Amino acid sequence: MSCPYSSDPTNTRAMEDSIHTDFKDDMSYGDYLNLNQILSAQTPLSAEHDEMLFIIIHQSSELWLKLAGHELSSAITNIQNDEFGQAFKVISRVKQIFNQLTQSWNILSTLTPVDYLKFRDALGHSSGFQSFGYRKLEFLLGNKNSDLMAVHKSNQTTYDELNTILNAPSLYDEVIKVLHKKGLGINQGMLERDFSESYRSDQSVLDAWLKVYRNSDQYFELYELAENLVDIEDAFQQWRFKHMYTVQRIIGNKMGTGGSSGVNFLKKALDISFFPELLELRTHL
Repeated sequence: MSCPYSSDPTNTRAMEDSIHTDFKDDMSYGDYLNLNQILSAQTPLSAEHDEMLFIIIHQSSELWLKLAGHELSSAITNIQNDEFGQAFKVISRVKQIFNQLTQSWNILSTLTPVDYLKFRDALGHSSGFQSFGYRKLEFLLGNKNSDLMAVHKSNQTTYDELNTILNAPSLYDEVIKVLHKKGLGINQGMLERDFSESYRSDQSVLDAWLKVYRNSDQYFELYELAENLVDIEDAFQQWRFKHMYTVQRIIGNKMGTGGSSGVNFLKKALDISFFPELLELRTHL
């Protein structure tokens, strides 16, 4: 019996005459995306089947991190130029990128402890802690720590770019400048602080946000911006937690390959907030 939903009894899709097939002198899909280079970049160091999974998960995560960094850099420029509509769009995209990254841990969690141990020694001291993309992202969001620069010294280009971001205002620093421009009483010291240091909660910033939230109709653009930042914080923390739990599921409390304490080190990141006043203000409303 033929399928009532199919008009083609052969169950095939005919090649259309208009489809291009000759790419000898034309750019193809693979050419545009450099697929030969990308798809040949997976070089397992062992003969173990699951090492390919491990490599591809981390390589694809680095691509998403690169995109998130690209978008956050754009968001900073948008906020500097008072282009809030564009900033909202970009920040919303970053949130979805974090959601995608969180989902990737579900795939990696199919790697069992026994199978991971079969090739773990081949990793040497390589570790996600050395990820340039992740470090750039945290610096852009305001979690600055100059001590962490040490692991990037072997690559001068990477080190120089991170050092520039380390010493520049973060996304939240730029938002605080907007609060100041709107006359919301920001402490001058917050505008002139050492941006290479990690952000710490400030009473004047908390008071400014409380005014925004208590008068959300008057300051709706800032109110919406704040909630967009909370969306990023929420999505990023979920990614951090899923990362920590996946590592715990696979290696327990073993030390990380990069020399950290492993799960215990990852747990400490869960206590770090990029935008602390935006969470604290909920208690005072």
